[in-house]
Amino acid sequence: MKRRVVPEGIRITKVGLWYVLLTVVVAVAATNTGNNALYMVLALMLASLVVSGVTSRHNVRSLGIDLEGPAEVYARRPFTVPFEVRNEGWFMPRWLLLVALERDGQPRLLPYLERRGSMRGSLELLAPRRGLHRFPHLHVGSLFPFGFFRKGARYRVDLEVLVYPELFEASTLRTEETGLQGEGPTRRAAWGHELHSLRAFRPGDDPRSIHWKQTARTGELIFMEREAELGRRLSILFDNGVGEVSGEKRERFETLVSEAATAAVEHLARGFEVELVTRLRRLPFRGGAPQRRAMLEALALVEPVEPEAEPLRTSDPMAPRLHLSLDREGVAA
Repeated sequence: MKRRVVPEGIRITKVGLWYVLLTVVVAVAATNTGNNALYMVLALMLASLVVSGVTSRHNVRSLGIDLEGPAEVYARRPFTVPFEVRNEGWFMPRWLLLVALERDGQPRLLPYLERRGSMRGSLELLAPRRGLHRFPHLHVGSLFPFGFFRKGARYRVDLEVLVYPELFEASTLRTEETGLQGEGPTRRAAWGHELHSLRAFRPGDDPRSIHWKQTARTGELIFMEREAELGRRLSILFDNGVGEVSGEKRERFETLVSEAATAAVEHLARGFEVELVTRLRRLPFRGGAPQRRAMLEALALVEPVEPEAEPLRTSDPMAPRLHLSLDREGVAA
């Protein structure tokens, strides 16, 4: 889509600095000697500066910009943002364009963009911390035609990237076992293979667990509750009620966030149902890709809140749990 361009000024390059100094030397020599040839050379050099400024300004105008948000972004891991730049001018191509999401960031060079043509590419970035990162503008610079100056302009893009917590290579945290050991049934209703009980169907129940034979016999919808299997669930209790944190305490808090995210991702990949409990939010037991995304989004945005005396509680007392807090140094009891 076409976006309004806002000029960002002009920066002199090293080549341009040497050229300006040489122009000053020629100007001094022409003034002292009165040599007409030097005056002609000086006029040519000054005209080149003017042409360079006007041409570079035109070079960053009439561009169409499209950005694609990255799918999953993790703190301290490189990620790419695909883009497309189109030359929407009718007459002139574009040369030596520099594209970046941050004005002082590493730009991507587009050497040539034909008239009414387009070019696709990607920008590589690295987010040092989790959370919501906003990139309001795409910065476009031009080194054309002589590279004396870098003319800049910015295009409004309003890109928002939610950066997930950093994931560690492997989780070394120990979960707290609160029920029977092994993979056998726990004699409680949940997801499993063994039948636990039959009851009337309630709104919100999974239709796939309807007992159709019993339903046909009674004329009412009958729901099958199955016994949960121990070891197929994990409750992550993340105590963010630590008040204001800074310095080393803040770094430790961020480490605990990453440990919670690592444990959630690992256990979900192994087929577990995972629950996340914080001071302000609870994600109930679920599994699969939607739960993985919900967990990572919640942990990407979690922040310290005022401390509370009440302990965090899991919704399933029989499930293994992982308790993370600054007081417990991130290790479950």
